[in-house]
This record gives sequence, structure tokens and C-alpha cells, in this order.
Amino acid sequence: MLKKFETKSARVKGISFHAKRPWVLASLHNGVIQLWDYRMCTLLEKFDEHDGPVRGICFHIQQPLFVSGGDDYKIKVWNYKQRRCLFTLLGHLDYIRTTFFHHEYPWILSASDDQTIRIWNWQSRQCISVLTGHNHYVMCAQFHPTEDLLVSASLDQSVRVWDFSGLRKKSVAPGPAGLTEHLRNPQATDLFGQQLYMQADAVVKHVLEGHDRGVNWACFHPTLPLIASAADDRQVKLWRMNDSKAWEVDTCRGHYNNVSCVLFHAKHELIISNSEDLYIRVWDMSKRTLLQSFRREHERYWVLTSHPTLNLFAAGHDGGMVLFKLQRERPAYAVHNNMLFYIKNRHLRKLDMLTNRDAPVMHLSKGGGRQQPYSMSLNHAEWCVLVTWRNGENCSYELYAAPRDHSGAVPEGTEPARGQATTAIWVARNRFAALEKNNQLVIRNLKNEVSKKISTPTCEEIMYAGTGMLLLREADSVQLLDVQQKRTIASVKVSKCRYAIWNTDMSIVALLGKHTVTLCTKKLEQLCCITEGARVKSGAFDDSTPQPVFIYTTANHIKYCCKDGDYGIIRTLDVPVYAVRVLSTETGARVVCLDRECRPKVLNIDPTEYRFKLALVTRQYDQVLHMVRTAKLVGQSIIAYLQEKGYPEVALHFVKDSRTRLSLALQCGNIEVALEAAKSLDEPAAWDQLAKAALTTGNHQIVEMCYQRTKNFDKLSFLYLVTGNLEKLRKMMKIAEIRKDTSAQFQGALLLGDVGERIRLLRNSGQLSLAYLTAINHKQVEEAEQLKAALESAGMPVPEANPDAVFLRPPLPIQRNQPNWPLLAVSKSFFEVAGQARAAAEGSGSAVAAALDEPLEAAGAWGDDDVLPDHKEEGEEEIMEDACEDGGWDVGDEDLELPEELAPVSADMGAAEDSEQYFVAPTRGASAPLAARLRTAHDHVATGQFEAAMRLLNEQVGIVNFAPYESVFAEMFAHARVTFGALPSLPALTAYLHRNWKEATGKDLLPVITLKLSDLVSQLQQSYQLTTAGRFPEAIERLQGVAQRVPLLLVDSKAELSEAQQLLAVCRDYLVGLAMETARKAMPKNTVDEQKRTCEMAAYFTHCKLQPVHQILTLRTALNMFFKLKNYRTAASFARRLLELGPRPEVAQQARKILQACEKTPTDEHQLLYDEHNPFSVCGISYKPIYRGKPEEKCSLCAASFMPEHKGKLCPVCGVAEIGKDALGLRICPLQFNR
Repeated sequence: MLKKFETKSARVKGISFHAKRPWVLASLHNGVIQLWDYRMCTLLEKFDEHDGPVRGICFHIQQPLFVSGGDDYKIKVWNYKQRRCLFTLLGHLDYIRTTFFHHEYPWILSASDDQTIRIWNWQSRQCISVLTGHNHYVMCAQFHPTEDLLVSASLDQSVRVWDFSGLRKKSVAPGPAGLTEHLRNPQATDLFGQQLYMQADAVVKHVLEGHDRGVNWACFHPTLPLIASAADDRQVKLWRMNDSKAWEVDTCRGHYNNVSCVLFHAKHELIISNSEDLYIRVWDMSKRTLLQSFRREHERYWVLTSHPTLNLFAAGHDGGMVLFKLQRERPAYAVHNNMLFYIKNRHLRKLDMLTNRDAPVMHLSKGGGRQQPYSMSLNHAEWCVLVTWRNGENCSYELYAAPRDHSGAVPEGTEPARGQATTAIWVARNRFAALEKNNQLVIRNLKNEVSKKISTPTCEEIMYAGTGMLLLREADSVQLLDVQQKRTIASVKVSKCRYAIWNTDMSIVALLGKHTVTLCTKKLEQLCCITEGARVKSGAFDDSTPQPVFIYTTANHIKYCCKDGDYGIIRTLDVPVYAVRVLSTETGARVVCLDRECRPKVLNIDPTEYRFKLALVTRQYDQVLHMVRTAKLVGQSIIAYLQEKGYPEVALHFVKDSRTRLSLALQCGNIEVALEAAKSLDEPAAWDQLAKAALTTGNHQIVEMCYQRTKNFDKLSFLYLVTGNLEKLRKMMKIAEIRKDTSAQFQGALLLGDVGERIRLLRNSGQLSLAYLTAINHKQVEEAEQLKAALESAGMPVPEANPDAVFLRPPLPIQRNQPNWPLLAVSKSFFEVAGQARAAAEGSGSAVAAALDEPLEAAGAWGDDDVLPDHKEEGEEEIMEDACEDGGWDVGDEDLELPEELAPVSADMGAAEDSEQYFVAPTRGASAPLAARLRTAHDHVATGQFEAAMRLLNEQVGIVNFAPYESVFAEMFAHARVTFGALPSLPALTAYLHRNWKEATGKDLLPVITLKLSDLVSQLQQSYQLTTAGRFPEAIERLQGVAQRVPLLLVDSKAELSEAQQLLAVCRDYLVGLAMETARKAMPKNTVDEQKRTCEMAAYFTHCKLQPVHQILTLRTALNMFFKLKNYRTAASFARRLLELGPRPEVAQQARKILQACEKTPTDEHQLLYDEHNPFSVCGISYKPIYRGKPEEKCSLCAASFMPEHKGKLCPVCGVAEIGKDALGLRICPLQFNR
């Protein structure tokens, strides 16, 4: 048995596989139906509407439906897309044992303890036939796969076969097929489907009696006229039938207790049964002998089912469910040059991967029984093949001498040499290694004689590693063994490695685990490690690239992995395949693979993405440029990759979206491209970003245009002031007058020193006293007299002038209408030069020229002052000829090869100031020792680099409000230092504490950890106590502090990282719930609408993921409120959820009373905005539900959900992050920076 997936739950009484998706339904004894994704090992959904155990469960083969039947006498039909029960079929009078859909007709077949079998039409929702005849519980009833038959098993010790062709003729509507049937049998129905003669719906065709006790299960063979039955007499019986009779063929004996279930294997002559004796047993159908037994320790088996198309089985037991295979489906194969050798149907075959010619090589013996070979190893020098077989505990190998000439017939009588070993692999042209059961490695020759023994006490598996070398798999590592020297020469820590795949020159090996891919050198030096969610199946190297790229397959994808850890998805797969070779060309690549039926396949893949990344890593910029212009590289992953690697200018070539182009252009400092993007967007946020970037580089003309577009008059006035543009500053004052903005108008007059305008503004505003003081202090005598008279006439006191007043006038600018700040001329990158050359070739100017051809500011009310003064680009000055033509000097500059991407250089070297205008950017070197090692926000805060830490927090988790972090930063910085006394009368000295002082020195030293995960966990426990005590404001404050400190953590392992992420999720759920509950309590409850709103919020609170003790409190609150509102159906649901959590006896008693009262009138009097069956999240601001599939925005730190209209606001849940901000994600573990 190969276990693929296992669950732990209450007793599983029914199981059903989905025909196409990797889903399985499990119906439990506690009334819950679970929907699992067995490929990803995740629980997708729970359905809980049955009262009592659910025994019958079945997926529809085509529609998004499944049917369930339980001990509440109800059959429910569900839609798993809508996640709700569509309708309930009532009619049975006792427990329902099984429910099955018909594969073609809209029928449901149910068997019940009321001794009847019923057929229902799920479209008309009516019972169309009742089959009676059994005189005890009917334990099982199933349709025949192709014929109009059904089989039933009962505790009356009989198995009955029913013919329901009459029901089909009566019920199926007449169409082309119905007309043909009518003409063939006119006595049955007329053309309108009306019955002319009485005919029974279903009749008993055969009664099979032979069991001594009640029969629990019966099933048809998929293709043969056979029936298998399982009973309480501990026997499995095989029956054969024809049109006239049915008889017992044989009995399979071996179970020690009641046999619960039995089924036929769809592809092999096998019968599989399970029993309450804790065993699953596999029987040979032809010999009726026991082949295999699989025992569980303590749980009894109750149900067994198989996948409709795959080699997959599922069994339900007391403690859950297990999915398994009976045998391995991975084909045995070996590759030599362009030849693929594989074993199919006991024949060794070879495939020429270049010509796709497939031919048999030789026939294998039947030494492995029914099992498929586990693996094979090819010796191409001596043309020998080692085949390994594993059948449970019996492991063996066979040594074949393959014929060298494959053109003629292959002899089949040759017996191979055999031996007992777990694995056998060639290590030389005349030697192979075999790992025996006692963990001893034996080296044998071609005659199967022992030549050497090596003790490997901890070895679990051996794998090929070249001539004379072996890889030994241990529990948590892989060792490289030199067979000749009998010693280990290298090792790498890889947990449970399953396969080792080498590239062509044996320089790189890929070690495949169940969910991991690890690339190592031939000396087992680890290059990278990737963890997958799905199972890793196989892989092969693409050696056509500058660096080998590993192409590997998972259960549903073909992916790639580079040496530096870059990885991605190439294409999806419908079914798992096993890659054996990658054949590459300049335009594409093909993956040669084998499927589970050992059929060779060739899949086309697009290698452009990983070739592009490799060209960037190896600095082959010409190839990068070629791919940019010709390949269709799109997607956010490529753009993010280029940003991460420091190539935003390359990413600009891919992006057509203006918003992304703006971000990339600002990142690489390309103001011209950013200007184009901002013009196309024409949004205030885009202009603000461009203004900040342009202001940093001193391009105040673009800053002016941005402020004009956004009508940011205050910043525009200040810009005109600092650049000395007094004319436009005076114009801004006039615009303020038009806008009736007196404050801005007065500020403009103040900056311009216009005293008369200030006096006029104060007078018009009614501030006569201030106007008089302004006039008298600035010696404006005439205006002062007028204002004095106005004050006296109004009866207001006349203020006295200050004799010491000083006339303050703003200084005049030295240089008016300043041009843009001069910038250093730096050498352009390869991609910028190529882009400009291409633009010139197409006949269009550069982005700068295009931008300068049109006015930068907005037109309209601004007038003619918007036109920028003419100015030249750097490098446009006339180049003076050198007076000396080098004379007789042999300078030697004729054969110099200079890069084309250098910026233009002036030839005038006479003036010193001109010689300083050109600046060559330094080459990239090692950064400062402190910054080189500090990657996390924690380390930056601990070393006092608060600004860098805040920038990291903003990029990683979108924090924009740093006020709460002021005390936290200071505290962490203080904890990272120590102060000690120096010499007398000298100040104390300060030193940093280091966490890696034992193994590092100098620049490798890292600051001590000042904030620990355990501290935050203890604060969370205190928050739990405050929540239990009902002190919600204090709990919210404590939880916000925990959530805000999570990005400042530093953890060492993935387990701690996962724990920190879980801690953040717990804080989010509690903060949303407690804030919503606080708001609910503060709401008025006078009208019915207000009461409905408070009930809705109480219902939402029950869906927050809280601790059970708090969940009970939320459910009690919602239960009482809904009961008072007379919404009894929803209140009953709350009561059931409350009882499932196991509250105190007095609480449970009250909940049961309310549940009984609600079930008498299961209706809701008021319609509320609440659907408990449709998953939703709660908006953290409006406290309204956001159902799954609806648009939502999330906080970049705490991942709280919000309505789309709240994007850009400060998250009220965590209090520090921006809603909807694009962020990298939480980065608190050094392992996150290794990829």
C-alpha cells in the first residue's frame, strides 16, 4: 500500500471521488461532510446540515452536484460551487445507508433501513420508484455501470439483482432514441411516452443466497458479468450471472470480523475488501487467493471506494480516511545518449528520442509477479540491464544480458541472474552495487559473484553518482561514497531524498524529495533548494543554456530551476508525467516524458523565461536585448524579477501599462519616461510621484508642471519663491484672488513684500486694526490716516504704533528664473544606448526631445508664461578642434576599442570648470560592512539606522504611519548597546552587542536580537485574558502592539517564520472582531433597522477565528439576539455551532432548549445581510461582509479585508499600514533572502 493522503476526523462512513478534479468527499459519523483536495492535502469546505451520521455520499459525474443521505431520514442534494444545499428529498422512514447518482439518467438511488430501495428524479425532485422485497435493513444499492440493472445487499442474508428497464422506458422522454425504441418495441409506450400496458418499474431478476449472515455490500464488475459481496459471516463471495440465472463462483476467506465493503479493481483481476478486523485485503480474482493484507493499529474499516479513472483508492475508518495506491505507477526507465530504455508490459523497449522510433529490445521474465518493476539500471558498455523489483518486504533484482542486435526476433527463454537486494545499480562497466536488507553494500561482477562488501549501517537507498561513485541516502542527508576507497568524501543535508538526477557532464546533481528540489555540485556543495506545495515527480537538465537548468515536473506543472535559485512555472499538466530528457533548439524546447501507462510523450515547452534570466545573470546583454524585442515575455513575475535584480530599465521594455511604467521609470531615474507615463495616466497620485522624483534631481520645470496639473497652489508658490520666479509668484497671488483664497493671497503679498496689497486685504477682510498697524509701521501715512478715521467712526480703539518696528522685506533673488540644476553626465547602460539607437533608426527622437517639443505646463488660464526657456542638452556644445594634430607623437589611440555606451565627452580640456562637469560613475564594489550584512528591519533598528528601517518596513509591509514605532525603535536601539565606564573624568563608552560574536568578526558581526517571538506570544496570552474579562479597549491596544511589532522580529527557521505569520493572523482576527463588537455595543437599538444591523454584526463576529472559549461567547451573544429578533432558523444554526464546541453543561442545556424552540418554527422573520453558507470576510471599516469572489483590498501588513473604496487609507486594524498598497511581504527570516 502506497499512502498518498490521510485525514484525521470522526468516523468516516462514506467516501466519493470527483471524476475530474483532485477532490474527495468524506461523510462523517458526526453529521459533517468534508471536501478535501487530496493533491494539495487541504480541507476545502465543510457541509453541516444533517442531524446525525451521514452514511451515503456521491459526486455527480458531470454536474457540480453531490448527494448525501443520513440517519435523519433525509437525502440532500448539494451544489459545491454555490456551497449550499439545493433541496432535500423526504420519503424514507429510517436510516439511509447509501446514495448514488446514475451515470446517465437524472436519478438518485438510495437504500434504507426501512427495507426499501428508492429511485428519485433529482430534476423533478420526486420519487419515481420504490423497490420492496428485502425483509431487513438494505445496506447497499448500486447501479450497473452500463446496463439497466442494480444490485442490493441486505441484512436478510441475500443479494438481489433488479431490472429497471421498465422504469427507464416509462420515464425517459421520447426523442430520436425513444422513437427507435418505440418502433422496435411498440407494445411498451406510445409516441408520447404514455404507458399502454401495465409493466413493473423494476423487477427482481436474481436472488443470490449463500451468506450465513447479513450482507453489508455488493457491487458489479466494471466490464464482466460478476458480482462481489461482503457480509457479516466474514466472507467475500464472487458471483457470476447471465440473462437467466446467477450462481456463486467462489468464496474468499481470511477476514476475522464483519466485512464492511468490497470492490473490483478496474484494471487488474483483483478484489479489494476491508473489514472491522482492521485489515484491508487484496484477493486474486482468478485464483481466489489472498495476495496482500494491510493492517491498521486500532481503527476499524467501514467503507471503501475507488477513483473512476485513476489507480487510487480510499478507505474510511474510525479515525478518518486514507487514500492509497496498490502499486507504484512510476515507470522504470534509463537514458543513454538519445536513446530511452523503458519497461512496458514485461518488455524492455527503446525509443530514439530524435526520430521517435520505438522498438522492443527483449522480454523479461515473470519473477516480479503482478508488480511493475521498481527501477532499472543500464550498462551500455556490456549491454546489460539490472531490473529491481519491490513487492512489499520482498525486494530482488534481475540481471539481464540484452541482445546487441535488435533487428530480429527476441528470444524469450533466457533466464536472468537473480539476487535479494533493495536496489541494484551499475558502478563500473563490469561491476554493480546491490544494497541488501541488512544495510550492507555488496559489489558484484557480471556473473553475479560477490567481489567486495562495504558496511553502510545507516544507508536507506543508493543512487548513481558516476563511475566508481555512489550516493547513499540516509535519514536526513545524502553521502557521496567512493566505492574503491570505501569512504565518504562529501555529504549534504537533504531530508528523505528519493531520486538523484545528473546533468550531461556530471557537474550538477538534482536531489528530489517528496516536496523539495535541491541542486548541488558534484562535490555535494548545495547551490539552492526549492520547496513545492505539490509532489515533485521527476526532472531532467537542459544543458543547452550557458548554465544547466533543471526542468522538473510536479503533480500538475512543469517547472524550471536555475543554479542561483530562480524558479518558475513553464506550463501546466492535465495528468502527472515523468520527464526523461530535454531537447532544446534555438526557437524552443521539447520534454520527452513517460506517462503512468508507460507511453512515451513529447511536450513542447517555452524556454524563453529561464533563458532570459540566465542571459541576465551571465551578462549576455545582446541576447537579453534580442529576447526583449522578439520574445513575448510578459507577466508581473518577470517585472518583479528585473526590479529585484536591479534592471528596471529592462523591465520598461516589457511594460505597456502606464502605471507600472511610471513606477519603473522613477526607480531607474528616467524622468522623461516617467513624464510620458504620468501624462497618459493624468492622475493626481501619478503627478505627485513624478514631482517628488523631479524635485530630487532638481528638474523644477517638471515639478512646476506637476503642481499645475494637480492644482497644488501652496507648493507652486513656494517653488516660485525658491527659484526666484517673482513674476509667476505675483501671478499666483492674482489667481488666489480669483479663487477667493484670501489666506493664499495674503501669503503671496507677504512673500513679494507688497505692503499695499496686504493693507488692502486686511481692510477688505474687516481687520481694520491690523490694517492700521501694518500701514503705520511701514510708513504708509496716507493709508494709515484713512484707516484711523474708519476706526474712530466705528468706535473702535486705535492701536499705538511700535516705535521699534523694523521694516522686514524679503530679499530679492540673485538669479531670477533659474534653470534646472546641472546634473553630472554619467555613462549610459547598454539597454539605454540600444533603446535610443532603435528609436533613432525608427525616425523618432528621444524621449527628452519629444518632451521638450511641447509645453511642460498646463495651458488655459496660465497664459504665455508657461513656455519654458530654450536650453541645450548636455553634450550639445560645439566641439573645438585641437590645434595640435599630435605631430610626431605616437599616442597609440588608433586601435582603442571603447564601449559604445559611453556618454559624449567634450574635447575642450582647457577650462578647469568644464573638465569637472563630466563624471564617470564608479563601478559597483563592496558596500559598507554594516550595510552589506543588514537585511532585516530589526537589524537596522538595532544599529540605529531608523530611516533605512522605515524604508524597509514601507517596502515590505506597506507601513506609512511610524508614530507608534517611536518608542519601540528607541527601546530596541537601547537594548542593542552596552555602556561601560572608561578612564576617570572621561565620558562613558558605548559598544554594540553582537549575536554571532563567537563565529564572526569585522563586517560579518550582526546586532543582538532585541525583540523575541516568545515575548509577543506572551503578550498575546495577556490579550486573551483581557478579552475573556471583557476589557476590549485594553485588549485592542495590546493586540495592535503585537501586530505592529511582528515586522520587527528576527527568526532563524521556517517554523518560527510560520509561527510569526500565524501570530499576525490571530491578531488580525481578534482586532477586527473586537473593534466590530465595540462598535456594535455603541450603536443605538431603537428602530427595527438598527436592531437588524446589530444582529448582523453579532453574526459576523461569530465567523472570526477566535479561541474556543471566545467563540462560545460570540455564539451565545448571536444566538440570544437572533432568537429575540425571531429569526429562528439562523438562531438554530448558531445553537448547533455552539453545541459542537462543547460548552459548559448549563450553557449547553440552554442552547438545546433554544434549538428545540427554533425547530418548531424554522423560519426567519427578518431578512438580514448575512449568508452563513457563503464564505466571507468582514470589512475592517464598514463592518460589512465581502463574499468570496467579490473585489476587495487587503492591508499590506495584517491582511485585513476592506471594500475597494477604502484603498489608500490607513488601516484601522493594525493602525500603521496602508490599505491596498503593493508590498513585498513579511521579511523577518534570513532564509527568505537566500533565494
